[in-house]
This record gives sequence, C-alpha cells and structure tokens, in this order.
Amino acid sequence: QQQLVESGGGLVQPGSSLRLSCKVSGFPLNFYTVGWLRQAPGKEYEGLACITNLDSPNYSEDSVKGRFTISRDRATQTVYLQMSSLTPEDTAVYYCAATGGRDWTGRNICPLTSPPYTFWGRGTQVTVSS
Repeated sequence: QQQLVESGGGLVQPGSSLRLSCKVSGFPLNFYTVGWLRQAPGKEYEGLACITNLDSPNYSEDSVKGRFTISRDRATQTVYLQMSSLTPEDTAVYYCAATGGRDWTGRNICPLTSPPYTFWGRGTQVTVSS
C-alpha cells in the first residue's frame, strides 16, 4: 500500500526555522518525484518544491523566495523540506505528494501544481504566529 506520512509541523514564531519530513512506503522512491505543497484556509494548493528520482530539485520562487530547501534520503525513503525565515503567510497545512509521471524525453517530471501528483499524505499543520 502506497503511503506518505508527513511530520515536523507545529507552532513557531516568525523568523523561525522548521524541518518537515515525508516518510514514503509501499513504492520505490527511486522511480518517483516527490513534491511539497501547502494549502492555507480558503485557498487552493500551492506548490513549493519538488525533487526528482535523480535528486534534481525545482522550486517555486514566488512562494519559497530562497528560504526552503528540499532533500531526499534514499536509505530511509524520506524527503525533507527545510524551511527558514518563516512568516505568518507560511501558515498552512503542508502536504507531500508523489508522481511517477515522465515527460516526452522519459525523464521524471517535477511539477509545482497539485495535479499530476498521484499519491498524497494527510498533511501536517504549520502555524507561524507570535
């Protein structure tokens, strides 16, 4: 059974850092791209970052602005999102998701939109407040 489980969320003060984890099981991470997306109350999903099966990252500069870093630990099938300089605007439920989709060259895609991610975790709440 394919499963993604997020952890590491919580309540932090503005300017703080936080590292989110996404533990993957039930499918080989070596063939999938994993992305991090978030959803604030009343808003649509917002793609933040993704990392391909070859460890090539892609970031949404509008949302991340150089503050977030995505990484992958192949041995533990875990993908991380290191976040720094958090602001109240970063308050949202953060999700990790996976896709095995490929482009016309055969390379894994790394989308910053909710489709075409196939497998999703249940999310972890991040609240930034003083």
